[in-house]
Amino acid sequence: MARIPSEVIDQVRNSVDIGDVIGRYVQLHQSGKGFVGLCPFHEEQTPSFSVNEQKQFYYCFGCGRGGNVFQFLMELKHIPFTEAVAEVAELANIDLPSQYVNNGGERTSQEKNTPAGKIMAMHEEAVKLYHHILLNTPAGAQALKYLKNRGMTEELINDFNLGFAPEQRILKPFLEQKFDDYQLLRKSGLFVEDSGGQLHDRFVNRVMYPLKNQNGRVIGFSGRVIGKVPDDTPKYLNSPETPIFNKRRTLFNFDVARKEARKDNKIYLFEGFMDVISAYNAGVKNGVASMGTSLTEEQVVELGRTVKQVDICYDGDSAGQNAIDRAITLFQDHQPRGMELRVVQLPAGVDPDEYVQQNGPEQFVKYLTDQEETSVDFYLRFYRTNKNLNNQNELISYLDQALQLLATLPSQLEQDMYLTKLAKEFDLDKVTLKGQLANISQRLGVKHRQSKAEGYSSSSYQVPAPVQVAQPTRTIKRTELAEQLLLRYMLHDPEVWSHVTAISDFHFAHERYQTLYLLGESYFSEHGEYSAAGLMDYLKEDDLRSTLGQIEQLNVDDTVDMQLIDDCIQLIREQVPLSQQIKELKSQISEASSLNNSELATQLTMKLIKLLKKQQELKTEETN
Repeated sequence: MARIPSEVIDQVRNSVDIGDVIGRYVQLHQSGKGFVGLCPFHEEQTPSFSVNEQKQFYYCFGCGRGGNVFQFLMELKHIPFTEAVAEVAELANIDLPSQYVNNGGERTSQEKNTPAGKIMAMHEEAVKLYHHILLNTPAGAQALKYLKNRGMTEELINDFNLGFAPEQRILKPFLEQKFDDYQLLRKSGLFVEDSGGQLHDRFVNRVMYPLKNQNGRVIGFSGRVIGKVPDDTPKYLNSPETPIFNKRRTLFNFDVARKEARKDNKIYLFEGFMDVISAYNAGVKNGVASMGTSLTEEQVVELGRTVKQVDICYDGDSAGQNAIDRAITLFQDHQPRGMELRVVQLPAGVDPDEYVQQNGPEQFVKYLTDQEETSVDFYLRFYRTNKNLNNQNELISYLDQALQLLATLPSQLEQDMYLTKLAKEFDLDKVTLKGQLANISQRLGVKHRQSKAEGYSSSSYQVPAPVQVAQPTRTIKRTELAEQLLLRYMLHDPEVWSHVTAISDFHFAHERYQTLYLLGESYFSEHGEYSAAGLMDYLKEDDLRSTLGQIEQLNVDDTVDMQLIDDCIQLIREQVPLSQQIKELKSQISEASSLNNSELATQLTMKLIKLLKKQQELKTEETN
């Protein structure tokens, strides 16, 4: 496997937000310009783990661990650097060239040999079999006719890898030719076990919808029964929970939608598989659906990690409206950072699949755009359900609900806009409505708190109160603080860097800062400009990354005070006798040579030559 070039590493690292990646594993809260949370690397009660999205690195004041997105995954999952790069590339939908990943190599081989890897391989084989039966055998003819009657072309069937599980139970003997582990077959979810311990195909006489993870790997199935069956037969049958499939976390078509969503950072949430497929066929490929059940907390969190906007597009009937209400409530309770929520309500009694078939793809796309509304607009309609607004009591009840909703909006401008609409529609005095709104706000104790409306109308995400972060307990001596300050300014300001490097005999008092300075010099020569996250990759030792993280966390003025710089230099130089500098350099050269780091050894040797020359000049002056 070829070494990944630095420009590819930079591209992958810069394609994601470190806060989004770390947020998958750590609950982060905003604090000042960054985010904090409990450190995943050590036990703690007070959050000391900080994430800096501007500089794209993390640092823990408690345990000293720090790094960029790659180091976080390496430390958390105990994986090598190349695997961390590959994982981030997958999250960013970047296809790494084959020479930089272990396709068919060591990593894939290891994955295939795990129980989860083998079960995933079983599913891949099952997909091929079911797909072949649907398209190429008499057993699949009825199912193929059913799908084509639903408006599906063979191209669409291929895109979604649809298949058919026939009445003849053929999957078990088919898989047993390649997989002879009974326990793995039993755990795969593809079979049911009878009282005698015999395995039988779980899916029989069903159109098969493969369910995939976010990387496009098949992890389960949903089978729709066709033909005449007993009344107690479920219309849809999903795979059970397995080592690779969790129904609560899985969204149909999510692997495709998350890539398509990169265009406008939006995903459409539909109710059923056929809705997603019909929308896909109409050109709306960023659609997903839950697994035949109500939306789950886990699915909401996954959507929030992926996009900034979700459009709920459920059926227009009463059940669909109630489902929208539940979905909005779920998003509210598990609000992803920065999420915007919109609603597209279809005409009553029509689902997206039916709308496309009746009106065509172009009209469907136009409808999605034209009919998009905020959750506030949805609720102002939803609250009218089963109310006779010509009846004064019911109108008052409706207006009370509407004003309670508006009371929770964080924007007075939005409140005023909706009050104007209500006053005009019902021929009411806006001043009276505004006074009633103030009374309701006071009664409910509402001070722009989070509600069904907030964050999902045109308003932006409300930042939580700052969280106190545990600060380091180690005492830093004056010299070391001077070294940290000097390096901080050197790395971020080319003028300071030039000012310090122009001093031929300058040397940091502590070895780790001198090493960091030299590696920074090497990094600059290769990359031309500074990036904290980039230098984190360049550093190979954890203690150096931790030191850099500590330096980057310093609270310094953006404006450079050159007097402060000179004071730091003077303080450092006073602590470093020439003989000590020479001794430390020799030690560093020896260590660099033992690590086969010839580049660093050469740089250190050049520094040593300068110091030896300086030492000889001083001796000559003393002799004369």
